[in-house]
Amino acid sequence: MKHEAILKLYPNVKSIIEDKNEIVAKDENNNIVSLDMSAVDAKTTELQSAEDAKENQKATDKANGNQKLLELGLSQAEATALTGYTPPVAE
Repeated sequence: MKHEAILKLYPNVKSIIEDKNEIVAKDENNNIVSLDMSAVDAKTTELQSAEDAKENQKATDKANGNQKLLELGLSQAEATALTGYTPPVAE
């Protein structure tokens, strides 16, 4: 995700080399691009939050779609056969 953040913040970066705790970004001419790591960290967090929200929405949509099929009169087995969604088992 950090590499994606760098590429979004620095569109001139063409390669990223990560060795231990150091990240070196280079442009098309193999020149080192100076990175603001606090900006990269903030962008990484922003991208991760967006990805998490997308995954949460996908799970919510699956559960809601399943519930609508049940309300139409399908059994859970029928709904699962149609969609592949299996609701989580309550403990």
